[in-house]
Amino acid sequence: MQCEVCGREILRKPQRVIIEGAKMITCEDCAKLGSDYWLPEPTESKRFQPKPKERKSPLASTSKPAKSTVLESTDLDLSTMENIEIVDGFGQMIRRAREKLGLTIEDLAKKIGEKESVMRKVESEKIVPDIRLAAKIEHALKIKLLVKQHSLDASLDKPKGSKDKRNLTLGEIVHLKIDE
Repeated sequence: MQCEVCGREILRKPQRVIIEGAKMITCEDCAKLGSDYWLPEPTESKRFQPKPKERKSPLASTSKPAKSTVLESTDLDLSTMENIEIVDGFGQMIRRAREKLGLTIEDLAKKIGEKESVMRKVESEKIVPDIRLAAKIEHALKIKLLVKQHSLDASLDKPKGSKDKRNLTLGEIVHLKIDE
């Protein structure tokens, strides 16, 4: 057993002390830092006790709660998660689709179970939504935000007869725009 204060192995009897309101098990040296001692609670008091049933008042609503539209899981394959990215201009796409459906940001946030502030930041592209959030937005607005990543393939940039096995250089990848 280790001391919860200094981390050393407790060789003798562990001390149960209260240090700044926290119950801790310490070594004898660190026990001096405590203000009081505590005893473990008996296990009998932790037996399961059922809660009393709530009584409904006659004024309580008898209607069923609204069905949640939050998606519990997405249709995305977990093996392809690393090859998926968010499209450029996602904020404008979301805003246009939302307005086309006649939804406010508040309505959309409630529909997908997200905070309104998060949706405002996503729509203004201050934050990029993670794949799960993007999938929920896609489903709610019936738009496509997630696409497969485009990878650079060295074999496409080389001439067909080339047997050069070197890696691409930055100069071969980047196209510089020179203002004249």
